[in-house]
Amino acid sequence: MSNRILIVEDEPQIADFLFRGLQEEGYAVERAIDGPEAWDMLQNGQWDLILLDWWLPGEDGIEVLRKFRGIDRSTPVLFLTARDAVAHRVEGLDAGADDYLAKPFAFAELTARVRALLRRPEQQSSLVLSYRDIRADLGSQKASRDGSSLDLTAKEFSLLCLFLQNPGKILTRTRIFDTVWGDTFDGLSNTIEVHIKELRRKLEQFGHRVIHTRRNRGYLLEDTEA
Repeated sequence: MSNRILIVEDEPQIADFLFRGLQEEGYAVERAIDGPEAWDMLQNGQWDLILLDWWLPGEDGIEVLRKFRGIDRSTPVLFLTARDAVAHRVEGLDAGADDYLAKPFAFAELTARVRALLRRPEQQSSLVLSYRDIRADLGSQKASRDGSSLDLTAKEFSLLCLFLQNPGKILTRTRIFDTVWGDTFDGLSNTIEVHIKELRRKLEQFGHRVIHTRRNRGYLLEDTEA
């Protein structure tokens, strides 16, 4: 099976060049043209590599990357940008990028970096998050509790991963909405409550409650019966 690569690039000529070139190299390629579309595809698809532009309409690449690293720490991301100052490289790498290639670039160098990132050890591309008897495999996008599989939607899986990455910490509704939905929080919406209620129901089929509400503060993953 071909490696799946997502190109996030708003400039049509560059996007077409990358798309055709990587397809000719034998990769399965898809593309997004702005931040919101990229975030949707990152949440709902499984990728082996992300090529991410810095400047994007709607939401820039740094913002998209930071949110993506909130649900997936392992999939390699290569930044493609004209911003070549050392400070920009540092910012991109600190946000979670694995490599950085400044525009303009030679296609041969791009493909060499793509091959290098895809050669990473398999165990790094299948990071498992866990807390007590709950596990979430970021590679397979599957979750379980006490050895039993959890039938989660994409949003529920992302929500669970956020909790697993922050055990014992209160997560505000604003942070949850920003990380999982990638949108401005609407204080009147009950979207978070509905999804947490359903996630709790599925988790509690196989054990006691571990996601708790802290009134006027947010939600907390904590095993109070441990």
